[in-house]
Amino acid sequence: MNSLAQLRQHTTVVADTGDFDQIARFSPQDATTNPSLVLKAVQSPRYLPLLQRAVAQHPGASVATVVEHLLVAFGVEILQLVPGRVSTEIDPRLSHDADASIASARRLIALYAAEGVPRDRVLIKLAATWAGIQAARQLEAQDIHTNLTLLFCLAQAQACADAGVQLISPFVGRIYDWHKKTAGASWNEAAMAGPNDPGVQSVKEIYRHYKRHGIRTEVMAASFRNTGQILALAGCDLMTISPVLLAELAQATAPVARRLSAPEGRLDATPPALTRAAFDAALAADAMAHDKLAEGIAQFIADTEALEQLIRAQQTTAATA
Repeated sequence: MNSLAQLRQHTTVVADTGDFDQIARFSPQDATTNPSLVLKAVQSPRYLPLLQRAVAQHPGASVATVVEHLLVAFGVEILQLVPGRVSTEIDPRLSHDADASIASARRLIALYAAEGVPRDRVLIKLAATWAGIQAARQLEAQDIHTNLTLLFCLAQAQACADAGVQLISPFVGRIYDWHKKTAGASWNEAAMAGPNDPGVQSVKEIYRHYKRHGIRTEVMAASFRNTGQILALAGCDLMTISPVLLAELAQATAPVARRLSAPEGRLDATPPALTRAAFDAALAADAMAHDKLAEGIAQFIADTEALEQLIRAQQTTAATA
């Protein structure tokens, strides 16, 4: 078997793309999208008609409303290609507003329902800010399942577990990026590869904490920069992987061994819930997590605004046609 087939024996493989053709090619269980991936997709002639249709079917609607319909249109198409779930992200500008995040999530779920998609096939993605996590707590209580993204440290993972979220997405590659940039000329790529990669180590810490305490929240490692990071985390509950790296794994034949498994001696005691003050203090003390969370939200906002610009241009074209 190739390395991708071997990986599937240990980990649920998820496609990290909005490209339907790539999803069909690799047959993942689930698929994830984000504002950056949707923006990239609709700039291709292959997917521009989805944007045009969203505009045409909702004349006079606000740009934000059209974006929500577009995201759901992508999700509906993706769900025809995967047997499992699709993750759809709310407006990243709501990352620090729990009430608005909840309202956005409910609208997305309602749009999916109108297309005949049951809510158990959709994960609502929210940034793992305190507000995002508290929004997820309420959504999970309403049987709307969530994927907490832009997660960089154990404190975020602990707060997500306290909230009973369905799934978290710790970002391996962005953690690696920060440490490599911070180290500068002293960075030793070979010495920091595989199990020594700081992003890999972060996911291992979170995974072991969850399994040791019997926490049901799924761990989906995300944001990979190379296949070495992926192979070092074989056994993680899920991994969301870009088409480029999926192709590399499909072409490789190196053996893939399970690297993560539930530790022996599980603790029955539930860890004490993390307070808002403790959460804020942990993020403030972790420069990497603090920086990458803020940077990630800013990038998703920029891409959302770029997507809105494309929609406005299409609305103008449709109005003058």
